[in-house]
Amino acid sequence: MADSTKQLKSDALLEQMKQHLATDAGKELTKKINLVYQFNIAPKKIGFDEVIYTVDLKKGEVCKGPYEGGKPDATFSFKDEDFIKVALGKMNPQIAFMRGAMKIKGSLSAAQKFTPDIFPKPSKM
Repeated sequence: MADSTKQLKSDALLEQMKQHLATDAGKELTKKINLVYQFNIAPKKIGFDEVIYTVDLKKGEVCKGPYEGGKPDATFSFKDEDFIKVALGKMNPQIAFMRGAMKIKGSLSAAQKFTPDIFPKPSKM
């Protein structure tokens, strides 16, 4: 079993996201997007020792672990640092995808709504 206690940078970002979704801006977002995303975030290499998060933009929830209400609309796989780059708008999601820094399963139209705009602007990272 991998040492999953090692903190990913993504953990802090997704924690901020959880708080963001509780705000009015977050509630607007859930109305607009209304999809469920699953993020598989790997410390070093996609597919290995992944930490799984569900970002439910129907209910406005972020939780650790795979989505339990059926299938997510889209599942993204990233390395921790690439997830942060995309989430903070430092790497375009399309470019990340073309470079293989991001893998997508599920609906492409759902995946296209995944933009840095869904993330809170970080106070301090």
